[in-house]
Amino acid sequence: MSFQLTHISMSKGLRMRSLIIYDSVFGNTKQIAEAISQALGTKTIPVNEANLTLLEDVGLLVVGSPTRGFRPTPAISQFLKSIPTGQLCTMHIAGFDTRIDVKTIKNKFFRFIVQKGGYAAHQIVRELVKKGGTQIGTAEGFFVDDREGPLTPGEIERAATWAKSLLN
Repeated sequence: MSFQLTHISMSKGLRMRSLIIYDSVFGNTKQIAEAISQALGTKTIPVNEANLTLLEDVGLLVVGSPTRGFRPTPAISQFLKSIPTGQLCTMHIAGFDTRIDVKTIKNKFFRFIVQKGGYAAHQIVRELVKKGGTQIGTAEGFFVDDREGPLTPGEIERAATWAKSLLN
């Protein structure tokens, strides 16, 4: 597979190459990854096509996953575990997920479980920081209307705005 990483300009005068790696189950996370990609002017790589050599010379790594059982998909988790400790020490990192908005969950018990269980984005960022990355921005969640989607209206635009905020 051949692709180019695109240089992006940072507001502080830095130039870096960015890479978005994602996994998607129902296509929602892929849509968010593509919106982030467009905003940053780079390409996305599905996790099943990712390898450690892709991380060479990357200045900004963004990783995304749907929240599945309160965590990232097994494919994203395995990819993160495969990164050697310290490999990301020169890299800025950010993480995102797709999730159900707890405010829309009518069952109080299930809403409580979701709130206590957490989401994938925070775990992604925690793993990337353990590997040496420097977090920029907040770990972000983008909402789906139901378990399989679709994305809540406005989330694609919110993803593009979030991606641009990573450059500030």
